[in-house]
Amino acid sequence: QVQLVESGGGLVQAGGSLRLSCAASGRTSSRYVLAWFRQAPGKEREFVAAISRDYEVPAYAQSVKGRFTISRDSAKNTVYLQMNSLKPEDTAVYYCAADLKFGTSDYDYWGQGTQVTVSS
Repeated sequence: QVQLVESGGGLVQAGGSLRLSCAASGRTSSRYVLAWFRQAPGKEREFVAAISRDYEVPAYAQSVKGRFTISRDSAKNTVYLQMNSLKPEDTAVYYCAADLKFGTSDYDYWGQGTQVTVSS
């Protein structure tokens, strides 16, 4: 079992920045791929970014590439999502997810989510 707890969401103006954090816990949590997804009102949950435990090249959704950066602190078992140049369309609940395989869907473990609201 892996437990995930997100933090760092909030309200920001367009063009601003936020950094989300997700603390992973559990006996084998350091082995897992960690990722971020988001779900906007009335839309399906979508992949944002993922990073493997071996620090291979991270994956990003095209919509956030060049603006968002995913990183991982293995000592703290924490994954971060630095979000710059935020747009109103980035408004969503952001979820942290974990899985043993690297991919953009079908993750086994999920956090409770943190709200990000970008005002125009």
